[in-house]
Amino acid sequence: MYTNNEVISYLQANRILALKLDHAVSAVGQQVTNQVETLGKGATRLLYYTSCFTDEYNDVCQQQKTEDLRFRNAVIRIIQHGDVVYEMLRVYFEEIFKYKTNAQLEHIKKALMAVNVHIAASTLSGAGYALAVATSVRIGLNLSMQLSALTGRAAGTAAGVVATYGLVQKAAESARRLHVQYPAYYSALYMHQLEMMYFLIEPVFERAGALEAQSSSDSCIANIITWMIR
Repeated sequence: MYTNNEVISYLQANRILALKLDHAVSAVGQQVTNQVETLGKGATRLLYYTSCFTDEYNDVCQQQKTEDLRFRNAVIRIIQHGDVVYEMLRVYFEEIFKYKTNAQLEHIKKALMAVNVHIAASTLSGAGYALAVATSVRIGLNLSMQLSALTGRAAGTAAGVVATYGLVQKAAESARRLHVQYPAYYSALYMHQLEMMYFLIEPVFERAGALEAQSSSDSCIANIITWMIR
């Protein structure tokens, strides 16, 4: 006969198992959803390439070819230089701080210190502070740069080709949004051949309201940095 403690322990254990199972199923479901979305985007992009056979949509075809080339160049940059997330953060903060005076930078620094965020910058110039902030934010971000996620693990298969094109389509859509939302930052990334990698950090930027920094107060910029680091 079971005692009360044994029954309670059994129910608690099974509740934990149920929660873990629910979490696992949810995670798998999200992965499947993401994969289906990626394949859908890939199929759409391949369909767009049929426009190459018609003169009316030649601009669409040329745009996609340019995006494909720049995506390839960005992947090569990852192979050669590694952490493009840090590079994109550095470019972002350089854009944010390049017109800031020393007094404004000091205000941002004090606002960060007030919430126990300390940026170890060797100088208080815009460029120097951008490097320090980018380093601090990058350390705080849990972003994995797996090359297989960019190039596709089954590139030799039909599904792999579609998935790869889906990733390029996702990158292209993200870059186009950035071009509209923050043209100066887009241009800066474009110069570094990184605009097609913006999709890697777009969710973080959206949650932090990072693109609003172009017209925000120094206190708001400090809040954005704080959110990114934490």
